Amino acid sequence: MRILVAILFAAMALSANAQQGTETVRALTVTVGADHAPPYRIIEGAQPSGLYVEIFREITNRLGWETHYREAPFRRVLKMVRRGEVDVMLGALKTSGRDEQMVFVAPAFPPERRLFLHIKDSDRIERYADLYGKTIGVLEGASYFPRFDNDGQLHKEAAPRYENLILMMEKGRVDVVVVPELAGLYTVRELELPVQVSPFFVPGERSWIAVARTSPVAEYSDDIRAALKLIEAEGTYENLVLKYMDQYAL
Repeated sequence: MRILVAILFAAMALSANAQQGTETVRALTVTVGADHAPPYRIIEGAQPSGLYVEIFREITNRLGWETHYREAPFRRVLKMVRRGEVDVMLGALKTSGRDEQMVFVAPAFPPERRLFLHIKDSDRIERYADLYGKTIGVLEGASYFPRFDNDGQLHKEAAPRYENLILMMEKGRVDVVVVPELAGLYTVRELELPVQVSPFFVPGERSWIAVARTSPVAEYSDDIRAALKLIEAEGTYENLVLKYMDQYAL
């Protein structure tokens, strides 16, 4: 009983923090820069959706904020945040270089494995060393994991979307495509191509809500974190993650 009471008081405190943020920034409109990257960010169409968009919507609903989305390729969105052309980016990985140029407010999105996709059996990746000598498709501006990102001996070809990369693999322009799990599996199913998942993978890390340092949104970082904790305490966060995992995970 004491544990239950403690949990209830904690939830009430989080709710009060989120409500306080709502009272102070009720009229704030947030511009989000986002690339079309299903199922994380589905920007095409009238109403943006996707796992990251839905999580952020739950946060902004509790803060009384309105959101507006500007679509651009991932690399361009990074530049837009750095230049203060948009307020927020959803799903950036925190790196030392990026940390100097934007505020990483909350690790709001779950970690995902980095998968290596192939079509030909000869391009199957069973260990990291198998990547040498292959042409590897990567998303423009994306970070995957430090060893891979910094390995100058790997031959990488970039494209603005994972769909482009997988089509490049079908045409033989790249041998392997490295993808976050849900995005890769979603794209393969949409394209209906005979793509295989290699045995080798790399565990993922949580990605972040990143805010332009010049944006007024940066002043409300504590409110964003409080609202995130609130939707986690309510079970809303877990329900959203499970919804997408059930549809797209291996």
